[in-house]
Amino acid sequence: MKRPNLKLGSDSQPEIWLGVNYWSRAGGPEMWLEFDAAVVEQELRQLKEHGIGLTRSFLVWPQFMPEPGVFDENLLALYGTFLDICAETGMKTIPTFIVGHMSGDDFDPAWREGRDLYSDPFMLEQQSLYVREVVGRFAAHPAVTAWLLSNEMPLYGGAGEHEAVTNWVKTLVQAVRDGGGTQPVSAGDGAWGIETSGKDNGFRIRELKDVVDFVGPHVYPHDRDEWRQLLTAAFVCELDHFGLPVIMEEFGATSAFADDEAIADYYRQVLATTLLAGATGWVAWNNTDFDRVGKDPYRHHAFELRFGLVDAKGNPKPQFGELVAFGKLLNEIELNRCERAETKAAIVVSSYLEVAYPFIDAEIRFLVRDCLLQSYVSARAADLAPALTRELDGISEEAALLIAPSAQMLTGPGWQALERRAEAGATVFVSYFTGQGPGDQPFHPGLWHPDLNAFFGVRHRLRYGIVTPIVEDEIVWRFEQDFGGLGAGEELRFRARGSSDGRSFLPLEPVTAEVVATSSQGHPALVRRRVGSGSIVLSAYPLEYMAALGERVNPDDTVRLYQALAREAGAMAPVRTERPDVHVDRLVRDDGKVFAFFVGYNPGPLELEPELDDGASLYDLSTGEPLERIALAPRGVTVAELRTS
Repeated sequence: MKRPNLKLGSDSQPEIWLGVNYWSRAGGPEMWLEFDAAVVEQELRQLKEHGIGLTRSFLVWPQFMPEPGVFDENLLALYGTFLDICAETGMKTIPTFIVGHMSGDDFDPAWREGRDLYSDPFMLEQQSLYVREVVGRFAAHPAVTAWLLSNEMPLYGGAGEHEAVTNWVKTLVQAVRDGGGTQPVSAGDGAWGIETSGKDNGFRIRELKDVVDFVGPHVYPHDRDEWRQLLTAAFVCELDHFGLPVIMEEFGATSAFADDEAIADYYRQVLATTLLAGATGWVAWNNTDFDRVGKDPYRHHAFELRFGLVDAKGNPKPQFGELVAFGKLLNEIELNRCERAETKAAIVVSSYLEVAYPFIDAEIRFLVRDCLLQSYVSARAADLAPALTRELDGISEEAALLIAPSAQMLTGPGWQALERRAEAGATVFVSYFTGQGPGDQPFHPGLWHPDLNAFFGVRHRLRYGIVTPIVEDEIVWRFEQDFGGLGAGEELRFRARGSSDGRSFLPLEPVTAEVVATSSQGHPALVRRRVGSGSIVLSAYPLEYMAALGERVNPDDTVRLYQALAREAGAMAPVRTERPDVHVDRLVRDDGKVFAFFVGYNPGPLELEPELDDGASLYDLSTGEPLERIALAPRGVTVAELRTS
């Protein structure tokens, strides 16, 4: 199936953004009050000389609009000077309007007086006036490449009713157009809404996809597992695809929380994996460190001082080098001419992630997301290059392998769609999950399926209101037959985790299904029902749920299971590796050239011989020489050309 990576610009002139969120070290968030043109020019030249041609700039709202209907002419003139310096140095910028939140603090116009920003008519009028005024002055400036309505509006304006939030976005986008702005525009909300997080803050991509021109996730994950940590940004990019370009509008790390060499590793991984997840723009947070310990917001959020690509004296940090190297790679492969390779595997996104169905606790949505993320990590480690297919949009008819990870809840029509996909030839994999009620309280524990027995070809042996606990700490599966490259007698092992409800399995007897693997306790663990020209495969254990709760759990044997499922489904990619700590994916250029990416997670250097389809071979990207083996630096990324006869 085709995976999206839409680009800004036109089909004939697609744009790829590589830039930074920008505050001058001369002033930080008060740069307009302490403006130093010489320092600004030096900073912008340093960026441009290293191939970084874009900034996101911030017009602090209470500074630029000190009273209703009144604009600070001096500051607007300074912003014009900044744009002139951008043009002189060859830089582009994205002005951001409603900047009331910044780096852990809110800066509110004194005249707001607590009025709601989304729904109060007076505040809507003032925000529109402000946007029209700024756009009207600068829309024709050659340095302006796009517009953002806000900076992380859910933190500043709070959550709102989605109707009011959608109207707020429409109103301000119209103000951009009324002011003469023809450039792309987006909300600047961070893409933290219900479709990506399970939390409804009012900003819904579905409702805004016909209003804005791109989606801009802000991603700063914290996890107990390094692989989930490194792949969260890519996972968010996948969730953000709604027919618009996805721009990594904010990402990065502070040197207060991690060593700079480790942050360089993080940049390298996030840049590569979000590229492979369909992002076509990157705007790092941020350009520089600051020496402003006594100034808000850094006085009380001191760690925010050290997010820069360069230090407070302008010296590049290791992470700066990673952004520069990434830019060179994008130029070498000509990303503006590339698309993601098609995939044969897809993970099913339950509609319960983003739909507030009646009498469903909101906490359940967070659990759905956690299981999806863990499944995505395992699928990446299995080199499946998975797409996400949303139940709400209709489950893909193109995927050869469909994975429904620890999917307690799909709608009735969703289950029916999966059976139709199997009948048409797909392999459908479902892992049983009883669910976990809010606060670990039971909430209709069990698989919410209209006919579990017929669907899986089994007779379940559940007792009403009572889950069947997993008693062992390590679950061992033994394969009763050959399956997808796993031979009869081979074993897979999984750690048991979860709440009293969640840590449970499905006791069953096969009826029309065949037992593929049994547990060390003698229970059927993996069964397959052949249906039509495909099959439905059931794990009686909630593999992704149990792993999602684990610390430093990845990779676990779910990777080997996913690989076996892909072989059974005919869904393996043409280049892959048996090593779960090297993830492989491809981009395809419009001249047919294929670029194979090898993303390493091992802390030491690696040299490996990839598996290739018959007739395929790899070539060095720079020299064109054949490659028998791929060398990877510690946590490194290597790109080679893949040719097929």
